[in-house]
Parts: sequence; C-alpha cells; structure tokens
Amino acid sequence: MDARREPLVSDGGLSSVGNAARLLKAFLSREREIGVSELSRRLGLGKSTVHRLLTTLVQEGLVEKTDSGGYRLGLTMFELGQVVQSHMDLHGAVGPVLAALREETHEGCQVGVLDGHEVVYIDRLESSQTLRLFNETGRRVPVHTTSSGKVLLAHLADDDLDRVLDVAPLNQMTPKSITDPAALRTELSRIRARGWSEAVEEREIGVASIAAPVRDASGRVVAAISIGAPAARMGAQQRRRLAEVVVEAGEAASRRLGWSPETRHLREG
Repeated sequence: MDARREPLVSDGGLSSVGNAARLLKAFLSREREIGVSELSRRLGLGKSTVHRLLTTLVQEGLVEKTDSGGYRLGLTMFELGQVVQSHMDLHGAVGPVLAALREETHEGCQVGVLDGHEVVYIDRLESSQTLRLFNETGRRVPVHTTSSGKVLLAHLADDDLDRVLDVAPLNQMTPKSITDPAALRTELSRIRARGWSEAVEEREIGVASIAAPVRDASGRVVAAISIGAPAARMGAQQRRRLAEVVVEAGEAASRRLGWSPETRHLREG
C-alpha cells in the first residue's frame, strides 16, 4: 500500500497521532531496523516530521535508535504486545469457566483486569434470572469499590500497591465504600489470607459481588473472576457458599493458563 496517498494535513493534533501510528505500523515489515529517509519515503512525510515523531516515540520507549543510526521497535512495544497476548489468552482460558460458573450459580459472571486504579471487565455473561444486573464488557470501575478490584489489589507486590494507592481517588460511592487507605490495606490483608473478596453495596446500593484471583503459569495474579447479583440474593450465608464456587472457578481458569498448586507452593515457600 502506498502510504503517500494519505497526505499530512498538519503537524499537530490528531494528524500527528495518526502519523505516529502509521510510523509504528511501518515496522510490521519485520526489518531489523529502518532509517529516517526510508520511513520518510514510505509514509510520504518530510524527514523533519519523521524525525520529530521518532524523537517523541524514543522518549516514550516505543522506538529505539540503533548504533548504526536506524530505528527499531522498543521494549515498551514488546511489553504492550505481551499485555495484548495475555488478554487473548485470558479470553480463551476463562470463557468456558465463566460459562460453567453462570450455569452453576445462575448469576452474572465477569472477568476483570487491573488498569491503573480501575478495573476493566474484559469478559462478561449475564445472569439467567429475571432480576439481574446489567454491566457491559469494557466498563471501568473504581478499584476500591468492587470485589474484583480488591482481590487484584490484594495480590499486588507492596511497591505496586503503594503506587496504585498513591494515585487512586478513594471516592465514597456509597456509605459502605472503603475510603481510608489504612482500612483498605487491612481489608486487603484479610482477602489475601482467605483467597477471595466480597463487596456488598460498596459501589452501588443493592448490589453485591464475590471475586477470586486468576493466576498465570508463573502463579502471578493476572485477573479476577467474579459473580455479581442483587444484594437481596446474596446474604452472608449465601456469600460464603458462593465464595467456594468462585474460588474453584478461579483455580480452574488458572489451571487453563498453566498454573498448578505446586507453582503456588514454590512461590510461597
């Protein structure tokens, strides 16, 4: 494809973002490195424009300059690719488990991952019951008000947890939201010890949820699997029973990602 058919309108705003994206895509040719002149030719942009774009991308770690003066994709691009791959692996591994969890509990089930100080739900199945919750896939929610968020926080390394809590606005969504960092840390310790989390009317009145961790082959927690329902259907006794089911689902999804109990013992030993 001749990229010069897509002329530059201006060096600022959305056109610069588009040109940066086009520049990154040029490396899909899988060449070891590409020089400024060649990138300029392929993109139909001036060398000065290409150089400015490369300078910004190098600063962000998306591109790196080689000793010979050419450019290649940087480690940050590799890291982003790994995140995409992990999400694709999650979909494949957790999908059947999510379906089985809904079949057993008849409640809405979801898989969430941590993104900064928010939880993003990457997969979801609605409840089969008449009275149910409606949450769309891709929705972002505050990390401190959900069972998924709290189980993900509970399994972060101390330094990573500090970084999240330093920037997370612990807003009070309901009277039951945990807004004090010390109280939240205490709650996270309990969650880590028992292996599952619950949130009862902490983000929305009348809603309760239970979550358990999903681990990759190394034993690292990469997602949370949870069920959510009207709080009227999830009293204390019911939550304890459902917690066992959700933990089993989390372990089943983890095994599909290559985790085993032996991995856990090695990490904890």
